[in-house]
Amino acid sequence: MCMTSQVVFTIDSVIKAKAMKRAKREGIPFASVLKMATKAFAEGKFNVEVVQEEKFNAKTARKIRAALLDIEQGKNLSPAFSTVEEMKTYLERNRA
Repeated sequence: MCMTSQVVFTIDSVIKAKAMKRAKREGIPFASVLKMATKAFAEGKFNVEVVQEEKFNAKTARKIRAALLDIEQGKNLSPAFSTVEEMKTYLERNRA
């Protein structure tokens, strides 16, 4: 005989709604999704990586956005180099 217990936790309502909608679309009760995920995690078949989202201050965020925009537009980029000598020559010619 297998004993069961109840788990109660809080989750963002938008994430819950999306997960429930997907479970319904796939014909699986949402509770079963949670049970399967928990079982897989317990058996080492499901791993979770905890990655902290970077939070930049306003100045750094602006600089990153500007750099990403430059990359998209192909601006302010050096060419690829095959050797260190090529890189040195390029840098010598393009000193500011």
